[in-house]
Amino acid sequence: MILDQIIFSKKTRGKGFDEIRGSEKPLRSVVKALSWRLIGTIDTLIVSYFITGEILLATSIASVDFLTKLVLYFFHERIWNAIKWGK
Repeated sequence: MILDQIIFSKKTRGKGFDEIRGSEKPLRSVVKALSWRLIGTIDTLIVSYFITGEILLATSIASVDFLTKLVLYFFHERIWNAIKWGK
């Protein structure tokens, strides 16, 4: 499955995370994505409010932004974790 290949590289499949050096657990990627998105969402909320002047509209923009970028960031991290360059 392609999703499995993105999240777990071939060399790491079937191994415990303690055996893998230079890799991070998917849960760590999720927590990093959440913490970064909270910061980014607060920024989006503030900017959207200044532009629109409407808190309800700004909140809806920030909510959509939070969800889409959370998913994108998770896969971005997992893909980069599989790249050997720079490790």
